[in-house]
Amino acid sequence: MKLWNSKDTKREAAVAGRFYPGTKQELENKLRALFDSASKKVENKLALQALISPHAGYVFSGNVAASAFNQIPESANFKRVFVLASSHQFHFNGASVYTLGNYETPLGEIKVTRKLGQKLMESSAIFKDKPEAHLHEHSLEVQLPFLQYKLGNNFKLVPIILGTGSSADCKKLAEALSPYFTPENLFVISTDFSHYPSYDDAKKIDFITANSICQNKPETLLAALKNNAKLTVDNLSTSLCGWTSVLTLLYLTEDKNYQFTQINYQNSGDTKMYGDKSQVVGYWAIAVFDENIPFIISEKEQAEILEIARNSITNYLIPGKKDKLHSKPGGILNTKTGAFVSVYIKGELRGCIGGFAQEKTLKKLIKQMAVSSVCDRRFKPVKPEELENMTLEISVLSPLKRIKSATEIELGRHGIYIRKGLNTGTYLPQVAEKTGWTVTEFLGRCSRDKAGLGWEGWKTAELFTYEAVIIKEN
Repeated sequence: MKLWNSKDTKREAAVAGRFYPGTKQELENKLRALFDSASKKVENKLALQALISPHAGYVFSGNVAASAFNQIPESANFKRVFVLASSHQFHFNGASVYTLGNYETPLGEIKVTRKLGQKLMESSAIFKDKPEAHLHEHSLEVQLPFLQYKLGNNFKLVPIILGTGSSADCKKLAEALSPYFTPENLFVISTDFSHYPSYDDAKKIDFITANSICQNKPETLLAALKNNAKLTVDNLSTSLCGWTSVLTLLYLTEDKNYQFTQINYQNSGDTKMYGDKSQVVGYWAIAVFDENIPFIISEKEQAEILEIARNSITNYLIPGKKDKLHSKPGGILNTKTGAFVSVYIKGELRGCIGGFAQEKTLKKLIKQMAVSSVCDRRFKPVKPEELENMTLEISVLSPLKRIKSATEIELGRHGIYIRKGLNTGTYLPQVAEKTGWTVTEFLGRCSRDKAGLGWEGWKTAELFTYEAVIIKEN
């Protein structure tokens, strides 16, 4: 069958029944079992931008792949999903984007964005019209049932097979794809890791490779792959078979605020039925989150946060009352993130206590900080009879982000955290907004008055920014 001679030809499932179950019912049952046993979604409020997922048979890498796709939020509504997979059969400059028809698996058809594919080929010579590269390639196809399980058949697919072995081509691909590397789209990068070393050697090499990827620097990955090849490791044929796809991702993310998170690792030696540990293949699930997306908390969650804080203070000042709130699993209150609670009596500040995320969930932290805030030693303690005149302001903090320069601070949006040894200090985002300080004043005052490092101590300290969702009672 010559797909490329047809004007409207589906790309039929080529490896169903071999790499994964060949019938709809068997495949659904297998996916359900894999997702049930896989690593769950990491706890953060950042937007998912990309996934690195393995492409071996599901019996070997299915659990790791499901761990990657488990990072897709339940409410996800991606406009497009770009799947980048390096070819195992064809070698050619650039990459092929399929435009002849839809992709198909036992779970049904997935609509391919054919117009966008044509647009990519017209906009850059790095994209080639080579549909034959898609015909029998498993590395892209095996990702699709996981996407269908999580997103249904409603998403639009941009299937891209990379035939190149050139880092320069990868950079050109990233340049062509960069307009689409946005929160509305998801990128899936298909790759396995080490091929055929022993079990223990694979673990060592695969962790080196994964750590180099998570540095978010293309040159770091290339150096790691080069060093891995120099190691005297028996039977090692490659440490990253889809390195061109991963490198393209890094050219898209370098010098930008993306958080790489290692989700799960296994190799084929961990498979119970076929777990030969003498020669294995390694698999990583890695998620890439966009730190540029504003930290968002729903109105319902905001109301619950205020209610928990007020109940905690009331129960402390008037013993005998009970907290009847039960937050749902997976919500913001069950994540580990920081918060500050400010207490006002008739508009006058009477306490402000908070902390950054450690081991407590946000719900427990708010309860603790709310009670501490009415006992803030810098102010007159709040009395029970003052509760009717009390209003609360709660700042829920996003994860800390290390910065290299003060120029990265956006006044009014970012809070700052300064750390040097045991000396630490912070100012919430609203402090700069209320005072009208410049960035230099913001840092200088925090360094001197909060961290005890002197006006210019911040210049030799670690600097972090964070965002805050400010929740106020009317």
